[in-house]
Amino acid sequence: MCGEHQKNEKEKLKNSLNRLQYIVTQENGTEPPFDNEYDNHFEDGIYVDIISKKPLFSSKDKFKCSCGWPAFSKPINGGYVKEKEDLSHGMMRIEVRSASSNAHLGHVFDDGPKELGGLRYCINSAALEFIPRDKIDELGYSRYKKYV
Repeated sequence: MCGEHQKNEKEKLKNSLNRLQYIVTQENGTEPPFDNEYDNHFEDGIYVDIISKKPLFSSKDKFKCSCGWPAFSKPINGGYVKEKEDLSHGMMRIEVRSASSNAHLGHVFDDGPKELGGLRYCINSAALEFIPRDKIDELGYSRYKKYV
């Protein structure tokens, strides 16, 4: 029964996400650098998990970076993401996942701007949905206004 439930959940996700969103969030994929929705996006708002819709990052903590993916100095709340060692592709990295949906988000590195704490959360746009500041109340995220 448990295996059947997991199969049904995966099927639901395949139907609700586009191909790239599914590959990134469920198969630990990476979208192409410099060719994604939020790399050069700097509107005020919050970024939420594409699956659970839980808030993850604020536009206040987003910074311009030449890595090709959206870069944040920190999550809205450290408990909203989880980090784990990633030894794939012959590298030693720290993977970042959503605590609520377990979706793969990207990786965190210690080469971010020192004045912002020194971290760079390098996150796939395909794992995120943007909620603009003027839609925060309407979409039920009022308590996160202070982060914008």
